[in-house]
Amino acid sequence: MGAPAENMTAEAIMERWGPVTGFLTDARSGTDDTEYAAFSALLLLRHGSALTSDHVADAWIEHLAGRAGGFPGAGFSELGTVENLRAGLRPPASGEHLHSWSDGLAMRAAVHGVFAAGDPAEAARLAAVDGAVSHAGEGVYAGQAVAAAVAAAMSGAGVERAVEAGLAVVPDSSWTASALRTAVATGGEVSSLLDALVAHRYPWTDLGPEAAGLAFGAFVAEKGSFSAVPRAVSMGRDADTTAAIAGALAGAHCGFTAIPPEWADIGPVTGRCLGEVVAGLHLADLAAQLVERAS
Repeated sequence: MGAPAENMTAEAIMERWGPVTGFLTDARSGTDDTEYAAFSALLLLRHGSALTSDHVADAWIEHLAGRAGGFPGAGFSELGTVENLRAGLRPPASGEHLHSWSDGLAMRAAVHGVFAAGDPAEAARLAAVDGAVSHAGEGVYAGQAVAAAVAAAMSGAGVERAVEAGLAVVPDSSWTASALRTAVATGGEVSSLLDALVAHRYPWTDLGPEAAGLAFGAFVAEKGSFSAVPRAVSMGRDADTTAAIAGALAGAHCGFTAIPPEWADIGPVTGRCLGEVVAGLHLADLAAQLVERAS
């Protein structure tokens, strides 16, 4: 939903589309966020709680590093990871690059929360295992916060407890923790949240702590409902990722049946970014399989 608004300001989005209530265009396919989440889900289905960073790295090398035709829509962190893996680096060194702090793990981390429903600490551990291949520091923390909050919400935690679960698994002094506390303190009010979280004059919008803070802010403001998704879109910045995270939090909180039907019916993963390893997969099917695999 957020892809058309990616890298735009809240003011530009309002001017172009007015208040955001749903999809901004008729193109309702997924993005690179969708494909990396599906890829991580496949690894969880294969390895379960025994997943290691070596498993993840080997899968990236097998399916992604040798992919012909590039990675349309992929982020800098993923491209940096592929180059590191091609050069022979292994995790955690593979995740140490110029964009290790990005939201590339946070955008795919919800699957760990679905798999480890009810166990935020385990969800955070699995997110860190996955993230060590592609991220470091704040990039990992942002992913852990998302995974833990989703795991808590999956087992019935309310909005406040879900946010607390996300905070509990990251260092209190971290930028990510500060961003989540800001999301709560502002109540997700758009202008206040953007003013507090956006690194002004910094050229990129894919900062992990910023994206997590904006997504959690939307989740808090809309009291866990799916209205959090268009709210996240309306903020702009890395809108495809913040909307996806807000949607994952809302989905874990409200359940699949609460998703508006026109939102759920987006078709299979296209594989445009990652290719045949994920092409044709349906996220709802993967989520159901993750729940079954964990039970």
